Amino acid sequence: MTPPTSSHVHSTLVAENPSRTKQRIVFLHGLFGRGKNFTRIANALLPEAESLLIDLPNHGQSAWTEDLSYNELADLVAQHIRETCDEQLPIDLVGHSMGGKVAMTLALRHPDLVRRLVVIDISPTNTVSNRGQFDHLLGSLATIDLAVLEKRTDAAAQLKPLIPDDGVRGFLLQNLRRNDEGFVWEPNLHLLHAKLPTIMSFPDVNGATYTGPVLWVAGSDSPYISDADEPTMRSLFPKTIRLTVHGAGHWVHAEKPDEVISALRSFFIDE
Repeated sequence: MTPPTSSHVHSTLVAENPSRTKQRIVFLHGLFGRGKNFTRIANALLPEAESLLIDLPNHGQSAWTEDLSYNELADLVAQHIRETCDEQLPIDLVGHSMGGKVAMTLALRHPDLVRRLVVIDISPTNTVSNRGQFDHLLGSLATIDLAVLEKRTDAAAQLKPLIPDDGVRGFLLQNLRRNDEGFVWEPNLHLLHAKLPTIMSFPDVNGATYTGPVLWVAGSDSPYISDADEPTMRSLFPKTIRLTVHGAGHWVHAEKPDEVISALRSFFIDE
């Protein structure tokens, strides 16, 4: 496979009247998500700001890579931002979960691109304690024999005993697509599964820091941000403000969209 370039990164622009000068906010989704997961949030930030919803490499309509590292993902997304946003640089950047780690890595490696950063429910630390959950989820998806699958509902029925939560199962099945040859997974399921140790870690940033404003959003019912993570977060991002959204789990923007919209508007637009 040819090494991916920025043209391998797919994005969707949410704008009423696209402008070369209007403020632009870039969104990066989590593992097995896609850019359009942020559509409701992006629409609520109009008309003051346009939003670019990115499919991370190995997800959605973006290309697959042969290997996976946060540095590579951050560099690919940074190149796409440079070429796509052009006169709107620097942009505001939002990342959730795995996308939050990509966003943090990007801000540390390409600080000139990022005006303000929002990190949703993830820390710049190793999240090994949660690896088992994702190992189970991705392993469950791999049990589906796509070659004999006739309907999406058949896949849902096969997964139900393994993934009983309707919301989680539906979120994962959004990635199952039918083409001329049958059903396929849009994400690079085997690579993502194999690289879970990398996905659950955070790269060595060689002493880099990002000195712009950072909003660090946590779900009160989520284990992904803890007080123990705060010294590491503040050493890398010294201008961090921590916000806890009460009643939210890991998918804060999906569970409490109004609260997230209010926080983003306050941080990005009504400053």
